[in-house]
Amino acid sequence: MDWTALFLSLRLAGWTVVILLPVSVLAGRYLAYRQFRGKGVVEALVMLPLVLPPTVFGFYLLVAFGRGSPIGQWWQEVFGSQLVFSFQGLVVASIIFNLPFAIQPAQRGFEAVATELREAAACCGLSPWRSLWKVELPLAWPGVVTAMVLTFAHTLGEFGIVLMVGGSIPGETRTIAIAIYDRVQAFDDRSAAVMSLVLVGISLFTIALTFWLSSRLGRRLS
Repeated sequence: MDWTALFLSLRLAGWTVVILLPVSVLAGRYLAYRQFRGKGVVEALVMLPLVLPPTVFGFYLLVAFGRGSPIGQWWQEVFGSQLVFSFQGLVVASIIFNLPFAIQPAQRGFEAVATELREAAACCGLSPWRSLWKVELPLAWPGVVTAMVLTFAHTLGEFGIVLMVGGSIPGETRTIAIAIYDRVQAFDDRSAAVMSLVLVGISLFTIALTFWLSSRLGRRLS
């Protein structure tokens, strides 16, 4: 069992969830309530990682983050290290790749909030921010929780993006999915089976936690 790879995957998933939580709330709320020209294009761009093969998406990120790119050069000048083949690069790539998992469930959660409730909050003098915290977010919270759990579980199993952007550097970019692949390549089926079983167990636990939290929140709000 490669515990270093497992802890690295958990750390990557944790950072991805923490950063995408406010993004999912703000972007999901905006897309749920606002109508603007080109909204369909924006929603299609958000969903693009779902339909592109991870290796294709990872290739474009590799080009965008490379030393010859403006982003890669800026990162090198500011932080003194390259973005590709680093844990920081994995975090950035994971954030971009998980946008649909973070935004779409949150958007559906905010769309389920009745318009009358938001109008009543405005009539009572609540500012948009207070309306978000006091009225909308408690009702849309099951969608936000679902978004975060799906993001966490999906990040744990990322392979193509991790391989393209981070490679397989032990302790830096070698996640549990990459470790499983390496063990299979080395014909070490026993180690691959153990790590796969651990990954399945964690994924099942996170999904079960989603249903439990959603049902618990639903009972409190009903």
